[in-house]
Amino acid sequence: MAEAVAEAKKPSSWRILGQALRNRKTGFMLLFGFASGLPFALFLGTLFAWLTEAEVDLETMGVFSLIGLAYAFQFIWSPLIDKVDLPGLRRLGKRKQWIVPMQLLLGAILVTMALLDPRSQLGLFSLLAGIGALASATQDIAINAWRIDVADEKAPLDILSTVYQMGFRLSSLAGGALALIVADEIGWPLTYAIMGGILLAIGAAGLFAPDADSTQGGAAAAESDAQVRALRQAGELTPTVRYRALAVVGVLWAGAIAVLLDFMIRSMTASPENRPDPTGFTLNWGPWIVVATIVVPALVAGWLAGQQRRGESVLTEDAPPASGASFALDHLYRALVLPLVEFVGRMGWSLVLILAVVLTYRISDSIWGTFAYPFYLGELEYTKDEVAFASKFFGVGAIVLGLAIGGWMLTALGRMPTLLIGGLLAALTNLLYADMAAGGHAMAAVSDATGFSALVASFPGGSPGLARLMVTIGGENLAIGIAGAAFVAWLSSIVSKQFAAVQYALLSSLTLLVGTLGRGALGQMIERQGFHDVFVLTTWIGVAAMVLVVLEWWRQTHSARSGVVTPEAKVIAGVAEPAE
Repeated sequence: MAEAVAEAKKPSSWRILGQALRNRKTGFMLLFGFASGLPFALFLGTLFAWLTEAEVDLETMGVFSLIGLAYAFQFIWSPLIDKVDLPGLRRLGKRKQWIVPMQLLLGAILVTMALLDPRSQLGLFSLLAGIGALASATQDIAINAWRIDVADEKAPLDILSTVYQMGFRLSSLAGGALALIVADEIGWPLTYAIMGGILLAIGAAGLFAPDADSTQGGAAAAESDAQVRALRQAGELTPTVRYRALAVVGVLWAGAIAVLLDFMIRSMTASPENRPDPTGFTLNWGPWIVVATIVVPALVAGWLAGQQRRGESVLTEDAPPASGASFALDHLYRALVLPLVEFVGRMGWSLVLILAVVLTYRISDSIWGTFAYPFYLGELEYTKDEVAFASKFFGVGAIVLGLAIGGWMLTALGRMPTLLIGGLLAALTNLLYADMAAGGHAMAAVSDATGFSALVASFPGGSPGLARLMVTIGGENLAIGIAGAAFVAWLSSIVSKQFAAVQYALLSSLTLLVGTLGRGALGQMIERQGFHDVFVLTTWIGVAAMVLVVLEWWRQTHSARSGVVTPEAKVIAGVAEPAE
């Protein structure tokens, strides 16, 4: 009877959605999502169009592509964002002290690049682009943590995650296809100056955004200090054990940073014939960097959590407060190792299943992304204009619509049902491309039966063939939007607010791992067997990933029924807290 009354009092999904969309946090989330996606598009996409027009050679442009490493390995400096306060800026808030300066820096960099000639000032131009990529990746870490920190009943994490992606996708359109159109009219320098002005404006507006400190009564800084002091209390690991673990993790992370810096410096300073191969570096060193910075530290964290749980290597009474070198080491342990210990200790053996979902959920639609344009332009023989319209304008619109549907599904159905439905749809849409590779007969039938072919053909430059491509891309992107909304919401829900920056950066980096490492093998398969078989394979991979999602759903349901408090069970607040 009590459950029925509680269910009757529960607000409808439409009411929850409407309340969230009217919340000022949601508005700032859209702005921050736009600010997150715009530099990514300008530094890793549109910039190459400008360099091509400036007649910069392809070898040098290949060096520019290395700035993408800042996004791939952003988790390496994420502990700084979680722990370090910027001098004089802490009053802005724990996350805003990083978000606002990075946005202002990015705006200034874009405006400065607009004043340079990439042909005659290439050194300074590339330096600014590299700094911009680092600043962009840094703001991404802080924005993701901000989203997790400020989520509450009025602005649920699921809705904030969806709105963030909407802003990101819209900015990719503004910084990509729209920037190309604008640059054709007014030139690249003025286009980049306008984009820089937009980021400066968002940075200024960000000063008025709520922050975790204001939503939690100013407790963030005190909580961080309390965590460091708690390391000296009875029941905690002895300093000797903690410092040995810190040494192992610190050496591995320092080594990974050294390898990355060495590769970047040699790529930027060596002559073209002596430059290292970026693809070879990613394939050969990428897995080892992940092992050194994620896998081995996670094993160390698991061992530490096990030691503490069994009462081994722990303090039997409170130790004296730390000072000097011990004080610094305790803070470093809190920033680098404690986030992993907390996550591994909270999840236990469930971590194996969670990591399996993280690694495989997006693989079916991400692994072949590198080969999209060769498929459209080479295999299907569409023109560049047709591909640009179908993928950039129509496709982005379909993703935004999918995100909107995904956001509603999260409130109406829940996180795990949406995660399963979205992932299954995303996997099955690979069959649409398989049909296109086999002649596109099914896509033509759908397009003709719905009248979409006639509609597209009625516009200048339109044709039934373009309509087929639009239906295919639109169907896939709609599913990707739903899956993306659910995946980011789920990923955000399993991290702790206390260590949001580090834990989310680590997990989100892992989502890129399998796709990045598998593209070489996929390219060979395309060469041997053609695109059709590849799309069928990626469909089955996606379906297999959904089996893991079902198991994760069962795990959460079983934990809830057995009375175990899990972060995923706290649906109303939409935030993750450590289990008691």
